[in-house]
Amino acid sequence: MSDFTFTGLTPDVLLDAIESCGIFPQSGLLALNSYENRVYQFQAEDGQRMVVKFYRPARWTNEQILEEHDFALELADAEIPLVAPLVINQTTLHTYQGFRFAVFPSVGGRQFEIDNLDQIEWMGRFIGRMHRVAQAKSFTQRLPLDTEHFLTQPLAELEHSSLLPDHLKTAFFAIAEPVIEQTCRQYRPFGLIRLHGDCHPGNILWRDGPLFVDLDDCRMGPAIQDLWMMLSGDRSQQLLQLDTMVEAYEEFHELDRRELALIEPLRAMRMLHYMAWLSKRWEDAAFPRAFPWFAEDKYWENQILALKEQMSALQEPPLSLGL
Repeated sequence: MSDFTFTGLTPDVLLDAIESCGIFPQSGLLALNSYENRVYQFQAEDGQRMVVKFYRPARWTNEQILEEHDFALELADAEIPLVAPLVINQTTLHTYQGFRFAVFPSVGGRQFEIDNLDQIEWMGRFIGRMHRVAQAKSFTQRLPLDTEHFLTQPLAELEHSSLLPDHLKTAFFAIAEPVIEQTCRQYRPFGLIRLHGDCHPGNILWRDGPLFVDLDDCRMGPAIQDLWMMLSGDRSQQLLQLDTMVEAYEEFHELDRRELALIEPLRAMRMLHYMAWLSKRWEDAAFPRAFPWFAEDKYWENQILALKEQMSALQEPPLSLGL
């Protein structure tokens, strides 16, 4: 579809799409928090709570989505707690009037506590189990975690973005370009495995243990990518969290300690990619409503400061383990 903004996804289309799978909602569709896709919770006629996820048009190919689904089912078969798509009519990916969607069981849970060392330890074991399964094969369709997709393309997007104020462009690119150059020099993965890819606390539910709810950004990359976003606080706090997490992680999968030097380059890549993502999605009316500050001077002034701080972080010694 040429329109990536979901303008044709009306309530009637939503219901008709779900019913095309032989599922008949008995409740209204409750929109859940999702910016990239459109996700709704409902109760089916048998009383089961379900979630339907409509994929943003033109973002992934069918093959890329199915590779994500296959990975989720593979992890579920290994008894790793995550929400996998339901197989309906022998497939997990469905199409209705050009919109692609999948159906999932609905689950609840508490928010992951980023300052809870017990939960950090549990996450280490969980990610280690996930990576032990993930290393068995490679993605062939999903995009890799590389500087082309996370630095070069975002830079080009921001250079042409009308949302970056003209009077701040010189200052912004004066720091963004050296950050990108430094990151490209330092980002040298030592091995690639299948990753969750967007492993941050917002993608984790806590139900007597961790539960992942989204593999939408799974890709090939270094293992540390699925660990570093669990870290928070100052350097000493992050060191304690990292020690706790990696010790638990290595009960199931060995971490190449050289990957610790990739944490700050990966952080820089995420920063630039996030800014470019907001710019690319601005035509979707949901984005100006959700991120009104993105077009304001103050946001870009803060990003200039954040990039300067990140440049300093790139030049510091990487975190090291006391294990």
